[in-house]
Amino acid sequence: MTEKISKFDASDYLTDEASIAEYLNALLEEGDQDLLLSGIGDIAKARGMSRIAEQSGLGRESLYKAFAQGAKPRFDTVMRVLHSLGVDLVATPHRAA
Repeated sequence: MTEKISKFDASDYLTDEASIAEYLNALLEEGDQDLLLSGIGDIAKARGMSRIAEQSGLGRESLYKAFAQGAKPRFDTVMRVLHSLGVDLVATPHRAA
């Protein structure tokens, strides 16, 4: 008997605002731009790419391309998507060591 293993998809677990915020914070802590952009794509997928496209005024296909691995979307695109997702980026001072 063989076991079937399915590919992990983070968007399957991003079901509410709290899990989305926690996921984004973890991505931001990593400090990896590509990982962050991919994660925003995961969140948009979880919320429905068509819905996010409509709310942000961007094309659905453009969103898939903007958040694909290795893409370099404009800052404006990222902020419009984050706004559509109902999340804000907040700056805090570095923690003292």
